[in-house]
Amino acid sequence: MEYTQIGRSGLRVSRQILGAMNFGAATDRETSGQIINEALDAGINAIDTADCYSHGLSEEIVGETLAQNGRRDDVVIATKFTTHMGQGPNDWGQSRYHIVQACEASLRRLKTDRIDLYQAHWMDMVTPLEEMLRALDDLVRQGKVRYIGVSKFACALIAEAALLARQYGWTPLTSEQPPYNILDRSIERELVWTCKRYGLGIIPWGPLASGILSGRYRRGNIPKDSRSAQHGIGPTRMSKGALKAVEALLPLAEGKGVTLAEFSLAWLLHQPGVTAPLIGPRTPEHLHSCLKAVDVKLSEADLKAVDEINPPGHSLSAYHSENVDARLRKDIFGNP
Repeated sequence: MEYTQIGRSGLRVSRQILGAMNFGAATDRETSGQIINEALDAGINAIDTADCYSHGLSEEIVGETLAQNGRRDDVVIATKFTTHMGQGPNDWGQSRYHIVQACEASLRRLKTDRIDLYQAHWMDMVTPLEEMLRALDDLVRQGKVRYIGVSKFACALIAEAALLARQYGWTPLTSEQPPYNILDRSIERELVWTCKRYGLGIIPWGPLASGILSGRYRRGNIPKDSRSAQHGIGPTRMSKGALKAVEALLPLAEGKGVTLAEFSLAWLLHQPGVTAPLIGPRTPEHLHSCLKAVDVKLSEADLKAVDEINPPGHSLSAYHSENVDARLRKDIFGNP
C-alpha cells in the first residue's frame, strides 16, 4: 500500500480509504467487521463514515471493530455531520448547537475520544459559515477533533473558509470530498484548482459511478443484486453517453489486464490533487478487487485515451450536478 498526505496537512493516509456507507445496511455487522480487518491487514489506514449512515449503525460497527481488534490508534477515522439525525429543528445542519451535539454522539458510537477528520456532509445554505468554522475550531482546540473537512462544497465557500481561517486564526479545511469519476469530471473545471490553491486534499466518492464503471450495467441492464437495483439510479447518471463510454473504456482495461473497476480506480490515483478515492466494498471479494487498483500504473497513452472518451471537465453522468449544482440552484433561485 502507498501513503500520501491530505492536502497541505501532515496527516498521511493510504491511497485508498475504506468507505463505510454500506455497513449496517447492504453489509451486515459480521461481514462489515471482516472487511474492516482485511482492509487494515492490506495496509489501508483510513475509514470514512458518517453519522447518518444506517442512522448511526455504521459508526457503531467501525467503533466496535476497532475496539475488538485493538487497532484504533493505527486508523484515521473520518466521519461527517449535517444530515438529519432526529425530528427536532436543531437535529441537522451546521449550527454550533448541532455540531457539538453531533460530535459527542459520533464519539460515543465510535467508542473513541477523538475524531481524526470531521467533515461537513453537504452545504448548509442557512447557517453562516463563520459559525460552523468557529464551532469546529473549538472542537479541535478541545482535542475532540484533529482535522476538519467538507463534502460537496462550492468553490466559493471553500475560498471563503480559507480566508476566514487566516483572518481569525481558526483551523483551516484539510479536505474536500466531491463526486468524481471517469464519467463525471466536472470538478476539473474549477474545484481541483480551488483545492490546490487553498491546500485541500481531494477525497473522491462515487469512483465507480454507482457501479456503472464496474462494467456490469452494459446496455443499461442492471443486475438484481447491485446497489443501483436496490436504491435506484436515475437516467441522468446512467445516460446513453455514459454507457457508450463504458463500451469504449472496457478495451483499455482489458489491454492492461485488469477489470474496468480496477482501471477506473487507478485512473483517479493519476489525477492531480487526488489524495485517495473512497472505496465502498459490500463484500470481502469486492474489497480485494478494489485493492488491486493501487498497483495499476497507467501510461500517458492510457490517460490520453480516457480523455478522448470523456474530455477533462466534461460530464457524461450527472453526479456533480445532482449533488452540488442542484443545491446551489435551490439556494439562489428557490427551485427544487
